[in-house]
Amino acid sequence: MPSLNVSFTDEELEGVRVAAAAEGKSLKQYVHDLGVREMQRKQFVAGAADWADKLRTEFDEAFPEEIPPSQRQDGATAA
Repeated sequence: MPSLNVSFTDEELEGVRVAAAAEGKSLKQYVHDLGVREMQRKQFVAGAADWADKLRTEFDEAFPEEIPPSQRQDGATAA
């Protein structure tokens, strides 16, 4: 399995050790989980943004007063 050496300052490493201990994890498991969680977070945000983009037109039609003034068409104004 691939592995990675990560360098920390003494202060950074102490902070990571404290955080790992607070979660009841080994330092290795904690650092691994941080990377995986960040990857999953980015995937979630990208999926949520895609979903919102797909529904934007339907939402704008249902709630025209919520469209930002700079994006309104046909001279529409907020109520």
